[in-house]
Amino acid sequence: MGIKLSAFLKTVGQRRTLGALAAVIGLCGAVVAAPLPVPTLEAQPGDAGGVLVLDGAVQAVRQSTLAAQVAGSVTSLAVRAGDRVKGGQVVARIDDRDAQAALLRAQAGVAEAQAQWRNAELTSKRNRELRAQGFISQAALDVADTQTQAAQASLKQAQAGLTQATLAHGFTTITAPFDALVLATLVEAGDLATPGRPVATVYAPGAMRAVVQVPSSRAALAREARQVQVALPDGRSVEPTALTVLPGADPVSQTVEWRLDLPKDALPGLLPGQTVRVRFTAAGNGAATPIVVPSATVLRRGKLTAVYVVQGERFVLRAVRAGVGHGASGVDIHAGLKPGERIAADAVKAGLADAVPQIAAAASVATR
Repeated sequence: MGIKLSAFLKTVGQRRTLGALAAVIGLCGAVVAAPLPVPTLEAQPGDAGGVLVLDGAVQAVRQSTLAAQVAGSVTSLAVRAGDRVKGGQVVARIDDRDAQAALLRAQAGVAEAQAQWRNAELTSKRNRELRAQGFISQAALDVADTQTQAAQASLKQAQAGLTQATLAHGFTTITAPFDALVLATLVEAGDLATPGRPVATVYAPGAMRAVVQVPSSRAALAREARQVQVALPDGRSVEPTALTVLPGADPVSQTVEWRLDLPKDALPGLLPGQTVRVRFTAAGNGAATPIVVPSATVLRRGKLTAVYVVQGERFVLRAVRAGVGHGASGVDIHAGLKPGERIAADAVKAGLADAVPQIAAAASVATR
């Protein structure tokens, strides 16, 4: 009797343990199965007027990078960044001893060639007199004339060498090509200059332009814009006096460079390299404009660009073609999404296994 009672109590204890474990498992299952609501938003097209805002940079219309054309040590640097220089003013000097020696050698070569040519001329003249008197043959006279022509050619060759040596010697002095400001100096006295090495950068401050890279996908809007404005770093907005569109597109970024000349009254305080914002406003002719969505709604994984679209009570990943980004303003979507469709406000959360649209989650709770 005692043995049967003990077995009965043991069985009851096991059943209670299994029941408690089942309750815990059920509770965990309920926690795991709880939906994760993700806020959604409605896809809307961009500004109805067709507005394109791009970042650009200030660039001098006339800017030159002065470079060495001969090899040698920089013996002196005559300017510093921020200095004003006149056209023809010395910017730097390069050791000219080798060039000076070549110049002297070329001058000696010209002197020698001139002496040989004069001697050949005198010989030819005497031979003509002797030929007239019948003392020498015509063949001897022809040889003398040929030697004169050869001496004359040698003189011209020597003179060309002198011109070349003079030009090379002039390259040891680097001068400003026009009235300018020194933007930067790129060497110091004692540095070794080699042909092509930049020495200094200068620019003319009297003419500036804004340079902006326009995506090929938005080129039509930029071309048809009824108004183009450049927002300067100091807060002023000006309209360009002229614009130039380069005829080719960058093969990597698929952008076209636009150059917008700035008016004279916008130049005070402007420096090359400063950032500006260029605003293109279309004519409002009803042309289709891209959908603009917040950056957080776009999922980028390698070559995949997609958003999570609401379908019923779940999210579906859909590939889209994204265009230019506008920073905090969002990203342009040119294909794959229609106005009015709802998408996940956070693409990372929407990719989790239990993520559901916030509207669907609320409806599910209400029916319980």
